Amino acid sequence: MSEIRELNLDNSRSTTIEGLTDEFVNLESLSMINVGLTSLKNFQKLPNLKRLELSDNRISGGLQLLAGSPKLQQLTLSGNKIKDLETLEPLKDYHNLKSLDLFNCEVTNIENYRQKVFELIPSLKYLDGYDKDEKEAEDSEAEDEEEVELS
Repeated sequence: MSEIRELNLDNSRSTTIEGLTDEFVNLESLSMINVGLTSLKNFQKLPNLKRLELSDNRISGGLQLLAGSPKLQQLTLSGNKIKDLETLEPLKDYHNLKSLDLFNCEVTNIENYRQKVFELIPSLKYLDGYDKDEKEAEDSEAEDEEEVELS
């Protein structure tokens, strides 16, 4: 398990996270698109996780459960049940988070949504694929190399 760096569980139908243990210590990329997840309960400590894809699930909260992944840089939550800024509050503590995708989530309907999310999460460079100035994100492969040191 410790040598696995990338794991794709897309379309594997489950309302809860199962089988993902803390033995995946070197996992850097995890994709669970369209699984049917309703929560992040049982999300394990994944200390090297940089990219997490959770699109098209039914997650409505619990983002504090990602705290065991301090290197997280890219989080995709598009097509989930995230309705308000309070739900996103835990993300402000993820100092390496550079890219967040909330496309097709109810929270995007809030007035001045983009400005508020950028204020809430200071480390964020890209929201829904665009920076603060509405410039489209470049391919993020080069971004992966730089990490913020926690003081």
